[in-house]
Amino acid sequence: MKDLLVKINAEIETFKAEAESLTEKGIKAAGPRARKSTLEIEKLLKEFRKVSIENQKK
Repeated sequence: MKDLLVKINAEIETFKAEAESLTEKGIKAAGPRARKSTLEIEKLLKEFRKVSIENQKK
């Protein structure tokens, strides 16, 4: 579970950096990278929910 949390935090940091590049610096190529990062975050959060529920049942 700790590995999963590390991955989630890393992906959130990636998203923050790309979103900042898009909004602050106006780098248009950062938009697709930020959107891709949100999809990855979504997958990781779903995995976290699944693992969390499994751990709760134990």
